[in-house]
Amino acid sequence: MLGVVNALGALRTDVECRERMVPGGPQAEEVSREMEGGLTSARSVKVLAAIVWCVGGGVLLWKGSSLLTEAHALNPQSIWPWAAGAIGLTIGGVKARYIFSKACRKNLRRIDALERPRLWQCFRPRFFLFLAAMIAIGATLSRLAHGSYSFLIGVAILDLSIGTALLGSSFIYWQKKTCDNH
Repeated sequence: MLGVVNALGALRTDVECRERMVPGGPQAEEVSREMEGGLTSARSVKVLAAIVWCVGGGVLLWKGSSLLTEAHALNPQSIWPWAAGAIGLTIGGVKARYIFSKACRKNLRRIDALERPRLWQCFRPRFFLFLAAMIAIGATLSRLAHGSYSFLIGVAILDLSIGTALLGSSFIYWQKKTCDNH
């Protein structure tokens, strides 16, 4: 939730920066031309990337929690749903620190290098293909897991670890946003 609030504030700041430009001045004319061509600021592209990252993390945490709830309903005496939650969060924390944070920094550098940024460039095209495949695989695994205690636990750990990694690394996107960013 905090990520979405930060994103809305960052977008508002981006708009305010554009509004402060002198009407008819060279900066205002350039912004006008960019908006006609579908261009945007690198800052807006970064904010969109952060929103996608946070929404994905939130959805996976919710989904993993739902699977653990179902597992608990199948076997209320077992501690495995609680242990699975702790395992998923721990693995996700490690992934956030050592893998996903690096991916966020790399994406930010790529966005900064864009000469004419467009919103759809928040990630590389192959990322969107990968994302579609991961959503399809995740939905299939969840559907197959229903009713199977051990499968529910396994898929929940997977979802919780990825969701935690996404949300845990998202702070990289929210660092030092200024109007000076493209």
